[in-house]
Amino acid sequence: FRSESGLSLTLTNDAYPESSFQGEVTAISPEVDSSTRSIKVQGTLDNPEGLLRAGMFVRVEVTLPQEDHVTVVPATAILYAPYGNSVYKLESTADGLVAKQHFIRIGARRGDFVSVDKGVEVGDQVVSAGAFKLRNGISVIVNNELAPKPKLAPTPDNS
Repeated sequence: FRSESGLSLTLTNDAYPESSFQGEVTAISPEVDSSTRSIKVQGTLDNPEGLLRAGMFVRVEVTLPQEDHVTVVPATAILYAPYGNSVYKLESTADGLVAKQHFIRIGARRGDFVSVDKGVEVGDQVVSAGAFKLRNGISVIVNNELAPKPKLAPTPDNS
C-alpha cells in the first residue's frame, strides 16, 4: 500500500440513508483488479457513536484534490479506430458547413464526456451524433434536436 494522506472520503450506506461519514484516505493499493478495474483504498474516520460496524456494506467516494482545465467532447463524437481516434469538426465554406475529420489524442473519461489532449480547441464545433455516417469534406446541416444530452454522472433508467 502507498501512503496517501490528505485525500478526503465520504462513506454512505443503506442502514443510515440520511447520514454520511467523513474520513481520510490513509493508503491506496497500487494493484488494479483487471476484471473489475477497482483498487483497494484504506481510510480512517471517526465513529464515536459506533454506527459503523465491521462487515457492513458501504459506498465510498474519494474526493480527488486536483482540478484540471481540459477540453471535453461528448463520447458519442469520437470515432474509435485502430489507426487513431478522430472527430468531425464543422468548418464554414462558401457553400455552407462541411465536416472535416481531425485526429485527436484522448485523455480521461468522466460520465458521457472524454477529455481531448490534442486535436480539438475550445470553440470548435464537433459532430456528436451520426459521425459514423460522415466522410471528409461532406456538406452537412446542423440539427441539434437529435443530439444526445451528455451528463457528467449519467444515471440511466435501466441500471
